[in-house]
Amino acid sequence: MKHIHAGKVRDLYEDGGDILLVASDRVSVYDVTLPTPIPGKGALLTQLSLWWFERFGDVVPNHVLSGTDVPPEFARRAIRCKPLQMVKVECIARGYLAGLGLKEYQKYGTVSGVELPPGLEEGSKLPEPIFTPTTKADVGHDEFITFDDVVNQEGRETAERLRELTLEIYRRGAEHAETRGILVADTKLEFGRDADGTLTLADEVLTSDSSRFWPADEWEPGRPQHAFDKQFVRDWATSSGWDRTPPGPEVPPEIVEATRARYTEAYERITGNTWTD
Repeated sequence: MKHIHAGKVRDLYEDGGDILLVASDRVSVYDVTLPTPIPGKGALLTQLSLWWFERFGDVVPNHVLSGTDVPPEFARRAIRCKPLQMVKVECIARGYLAGLGLKEYQKYGTVSGVELPPGLEEGSKLPEPIFTPTTKADVGHDEFITFDDVVNQEGRETAERLRELTLEIYRRGAEHAETRGILVADTKLEFGRDADGTLTLADEVLTSDSSRFWPADEWEPGRPQHAFDKQFVRDWATSSGWDRTPPGPEVPPEIVEATRARYTEAYERITGNTWTD
């Protein structure tokens, strides 16, 4: 087994021609990995992703070979995957206005070149979900790009398929989550091509790291929403006075525990399963 890449929160290993995608307990905010882990976070994200991968199997092929055939030290927090040539686009679907999408809308009335109606505010539900891609930066921050940029980079057929799949997965996931009392405000997806050139869903799917999850019964546009995701850690980090440059601040025990509790609740609500350590 060979370690081939260390990301902000994930590690990749090559094992007999397969890829092991291992989720750590690290947490990254504003592209900086904080020094304090969230115990169990990697396992929670991995198991939620596996649940979604199975659910979307009729929509698009995915990279999962096994969620159990992994080394014992990586149990529950690793996925054995087929290798892919990754598409260099972060595929984001938005159903509500938040985060960087809100900031761009407030400046220009658009998000990734998609025009939105006037008068929207933080947390507003959009008339329909939109595809708002970004660059996939190896170093530094991802930047908004337009659909036309994706066409220029990947070709029209691929760009249209990426948009179609991203919105379909978002809609289906959001519809299910809402029946469990969670609004999926937005989510980020990644795709690659397998050895046959087939477009394949990869990385993670509709987790608390890649999505904004809000409790449906507390949703109120015009203010920040309660978050079942790492927005809670982002908000704490911002309020701490940290300037968003490395190194990140140590996270207090009460914030660690509250974050873990939110990740756990999201998993349990969405899957209907009770989480056990």
